[in-house]
Amino acid sequence: MDESIPTPRPARSPDALLGWMGGLADPTRLRVLRTLERGELSVLELREVLALPQSTVSRHLKLLSDQGWLTSRREGTQTFYAIAAALDPGARKLWQLARAELDGWPVARQDGARLEAVRARRDGAQRFFAGAAGAWDELRARVYGRAFGTEALLALLPSSWTVADLGCGTGAVAAELAPRVRRVIAVDRSAAMLRAARRRTGDLPNVELHEADLAALPLDGGSCDAALMTLVLAYLEAPLPALREAARILRPRGRLVVLDAARHDDEALRRRMGQARPGFEPDALAALLREAGLVHVSARALPPEPGAKGPGLVACAGERPAR
Repeated sequence: MDESIPTPRPARSPDALLGWMGGLADPTRLRVLRTLERGELSVLELREVLALPQSTVSRHLKLLSDQGWLTSRREGTQTFYAIAAALDPGARKLWQLARAELDGWPVARQDGARLEAVRARRDGAQRFFAGAAGAWDELRARVYGRAFGTEALLALLPSSWTVADLGCGTGAVAAELAPRVRRVIAVDRSAAMLRAARRRTGDLPNVELHEADLAALPLDGGSCDAALMTLVLAYLEAPLPALREAARILRPRGRLVVLDAARHDDEALRRRMGQARPGFEPDALAALLREAGLVHVSARALPPEPGAKGPGLVACAGERPAR
């Protein structure tokens, strides 16, 4: 069992050597170390690189951390891991020997290709949102028009509700929601976007802002009456984890409303908007909401507004089951 592997000691002893060997005596742990030697990653990113369940990745991360192979740090709701810079020289020699063999494994080459894709997506999204924050509202208006937020507000009428604006961007929708509901919890992973949102909502006492990944929300389960995702999912390589988190924070019978780009073939538009995918068909978006655990799901295509230069939108809504 993994739990019986002794923790390496800095002293020169058989126990230390056996501990190091035990730590490396698993192909998944070798893949973890090889990946993290190339740079720091979050648990979610490492799960994507290794193509393994998060529970499996977390179990091996804990063992390697307990043995001193890895260091970790918290940032918001995420934990980032890296290979320890101060490894014992003996442990490092043993790792170098193991890594030389691992480099020839086909699965290691596959890990490397997925790692490059994760890094490219992370760097591309950060560059896009850092550069677009100042002109984001005008860019969206030119492509999609200015009235798309109204469609979401129609689903959020009760004034007693707590509403989560997930992927809030510059806070435009949160500012519209605030006078109509009791509380707005706005979440975005872009610090630049949140600075703009903070300026926009600073005088609205019922708006709170959080910097977090949409797949790991800093909110309690069942804490929101409704959640809204406006032009968000097309920016995610994996929309389903974010939708599952949105479903988790809803109270029973709470509603999720999603507005996103309709499926299109305009590759230049996709690149200009910084999107990971060219929108959604209504049926495909509805299927994602159902897979996230929502019921009573409905979806429909919205025609482009007059003067809007981009594709139309898709509006989709679902409900968390009543218990």
